[in-house]
Amino acid sequence: MSRLASTFARVRSQNRAAFVAYLCAGDPDFDTSLAACRALLANGVDILELGVPFSDPLADGLTNQLAAQRALESGMTAARVFELVKRLRETSDAPIIFYTYYNLVFSNGVDAYVRAAKDAGVDAIMTLDLPPEEAGEVVAACKAHCVDTVFIIAPTTPDVRIPKIAAATTGFIYYVSREGVTGVRDQVAGNIPEAVARIRAYTKLPIAVGFGISSRAQVAQVAAHADGVVVGSALVNCIREGLADRGSIAPALAAKAKELSAGVVRG
Repeated sequence: MSRLASTFARVRSQNRAAFVAYLCAGDPDFDTSLAACRALLANGVDILELGVPFSDPLADGLTNQLAAQRALESGMTAARVFELVKRLRETSDAPIIFYTYYNLVFSNGVDAYVRAAKDAGVDAIMTLDLPPEEAGEVVAACKAHCVDTVFIIAPTTPDVRIPKIAAATTGFIYYVSREGVTGVRDQVAGNIPEAVARIRAYTKLPIAVGFGISSRAQVAQVAAHADGVVVGSALVNCIREGLADRGSIAPALAAKAKELSAGVVRG
């Protein structure tokens, strides 16, 4: 059983959702990023979603765009991202997912990139701008190297496409609860129960919900229906707020993760 499958089975047995946390790898620098990720994993995070820094992150709002820019300016490369995962594997066995863009995978050679990700300790790859209809090479490489795939379903996805997306997915379905880009929102989308039920009609895969979730109450609201809850911008903001004193970032993230992750337990 893969780390992802094992994690979702474990949290299901505990009557809760998985807490999935996003950070951009290398933000604001390698050492601070390593400490930040370790702080999350030690304080309630079940699955770590690592954004691979990219110069044109079209799915991201300003918060995550600036995080990618900080990471790139600090000298993060594909090799350094793999090194970060290797360092995380020294102290954690939690699933690690790459949140990336197809250009970064393709430019390095699809099979070579997936193999390097596996060797580093990556469990799954989510390629934001690659639809499953065009993902044959990536899906084949992931299957060959025992790396899970994660694909996205949006509010605008028609029912006819859901089985196609599910067929290409081996890890979990990522339901993007809002149209547009990433970013903190005052309220979660109101149609999440119906959307999750619609997806469940076509697949037995776990369903994680993200985009705009930023408070413990919002985490609890989503966890009541989804198998996983994804929080990103609210955590990345802790990094932005700590740039003047980078030693404060890991403790701030630890406290934020502990607060948010308490919401995944179902009453």
